[in-house]
Amino acid sequence: MILTIDIGNSVITVGTVSRAGIHFVEQISTDLRKTDLEYAVAFRTILDLYKIPSRPLNGSILSSVVPPLTPTINRALAKITGTPALVVGPGVKTGLSIRIDHPEQLGSDLVVNAVAALAEYPLPLVVIDMGTATTFSVLDAEGNYRGGSILPGIRISLDSLVSHTAQLPRISFEAPTRTIAKNTVDSMKCGIVYGSAAMVDGMLERMEEEMGQPLGAVATGAAAPSIIPHCRHKIQYDETLPLKGLYRIYLKNRTVH
Repeated sequence: MILTIDIGNSVITVGTVSRAGIHFVEQISTDLRKTDLEYAVAFRTILDLYKIPSRPLNGSILSSVVPPLTPTINRALAKITGTPALVVGPGVKTGLSIRIDHPEQLGSDLVVNAVAALAEYPLPLVVIDMGTATTFSVLDAEGNYRGGSILPGIRISLDSLVSHTAQLPRISFEAPTRTIAKNTVDSMKCGIVYGSAAMVDGMLERMEEEMGQPLGAVATGAAAPSIIPHCRHKIQYDETLPLKGLYRIYLKNRTVH
């Protein structure tokens, strides 16, 4: 069993994975002000909630899109497992063929998602991650990473709308019953939910045109459950996609007993 950590701009996803599968997945807020000890206590508390002692843990692996936080989290993981984590990045074996201009610049979060998607879903495929940013990653029929797109995330878009307007309130991601709304709150919900769903559908259509073939789609990320059900494309939701990818990368680089 290993401890997996996916450091995002807004949340850190924590889980334990073994050959038997994923034992749990939880999230805590990303906070650059916390010390390694504070993060170690947070991770240890989560493990205790699921009654997982430190002894069964063979090690840990992390991916990060917040470079200043990576060493802090790594020290925290060393306090729990006794050894530093495997950090996804250059020099780490992933098995992913990356066909973009600068493969070394591909974000570790995109690599991790792609590795899991290759093993779990039919190709060709678009992997959609709806977190702080919304990303689209295209895998061709041979399993090559062909490229993708990065857009502002749903929460960022909503926060920007509210902060730059004097009279618009903060809202939830609940979908109204109609797209032609009759009040301000429902109008905002229409825009953020149905507008985001239409954006996803539109991006998928354009990617299918460019690839010259239909593409499957899988989505992960905190905002995905609020948006994907309203898309016209068939899109599978997989909350644990990053943890599956991290575990597969760990197995390619280290041994789990």
